[in-house]
Amino acid sequence: MYRNNLTKKEIERRFAERSDEDSARIRSLLNCDRRQFLRTSLEFAGMAAAASLVPLHSFQLVNVAHAAEDGGGGFRFAYISDTHLYDRGMNHRFVKAVLKAVEDVNAMDPQPDFVLFGGDLAQLGKPGELSLGKQLLNEVRAPLKMIVGEHDWYLDLGEKWRELFGRDYYSFDHKGVHFVVLNSVVEKDFWTEKGYTPEERMAIVAGLDDSRQSPFEVGEEQRDWLRSDLEQVNRKTPIVVFSHSPLYKLYRPWNFWTDDAEEVQALLRRFKTVTVLHGHTHQLLTNRIRNIHFHGLLSTAWPWPYAPEGLPNYTVQMNRADPFDQFDGCGDGSVEVLASGRVDKHYNLWSQNPRTVTAAQLASGKIPGARGYDGPAY
Repeated sequence: MYRNNLTKKEIERRFAERSDEDSARIRSLLNCDRRQFLRTSLEFAGMAAAASLVPLHSFQLVNVAHAAEDGGGGFRFAYISDTHLYDRGMNHRFVKAVLKAVEDVNAMDPQPDFVLFGGDLAQLGKPGELSLGKQLLNEVRAPLKMIVGEHDWYLDLGEKWRELFGRDYYSFDHKGVHFVVLNSVVEKDFWTEKGYTPEERMAIVAGLDDSRQSPFEVGEEQRDWLRSDLEQVNRKTPIVVFSHSPLYKLYRPWNFWTDDAEEVQALLRRFKTVTVLHGHTHQLLTNRIRNIHFHGLLSTAWPWPYAPEGLPNYTVQMNRADPFDQFDGCGDGSVEVLASGRVDKHYNLWSQNPRTVTAAQLASGKIPGARGYDGPAY
């Protein structure tokens, strides 16, 4: 069931009636110490609940996990993903969602070392959509790392993307961790023989259930590059891989799937610590295969439902989204890279309770709330 029985019109009316005093209380949380934050935020939560403006659990106090259990050290980066922008002006709700995410990231104190964008900046790959996305992301204060998604690529096969953001696959090193960025949405040519226009090709790739397209893959060219790149890295160096589609096989009808995932995993197998972060699935999603820990990224645009099969046992499923709340099931988040190179993954769900999946939980296989978990809950 949805969390309340209010109509859409009633919800809009109540939100419109929020006073300037309430807005001032929210703004007061931006520059305050911990004691003041707790006092002011709890006061606001009580007022909101009493006025029936928001359900209690939608007001969230978040304790961020730290690296103490891992010996200290490490660093943090933030993420924004799957914005799916249309070129329809600054008042479109997807644009407002990106602005909200940028505000979240810019308000982090201390600032993250960098911000990862997880792909699908645009919805239909149009130059105006991509340019709008670049304009919005230019407001992020921290350095930006970009992943390409299929919605960004298949109108012009990456021409505008490369003009705005550069290469679609690359690597870099940061504080002892080797990062790899892959284009995991490569498809075999299904369009030339059929005579599809660029617009038709884009529409086919954008459809979850369209069997005319081929499965995503990293492809031989990138696998060769990855092999060469990793040959220069010591096996004890932590590896973090960024991709858009998950680098395992989840659910093929929706292309929640990378066809050559096992071949990519084999190239990563010799390393002691490997983490893969991916967009595309618009949901909390956790997996572990041998030495690799996998984490999905939230979307700012909309949440996808969970696939009817193939869901990893480690996944903590979020609640069904409320269709009257544009932010429900959406969000952004951050990643704590621990001294070991493993990560604690933080999901900042905008209208649901925030969640964290820690490296220790994933290594042990005991994640409270996950499928198949029979231990104590928090």
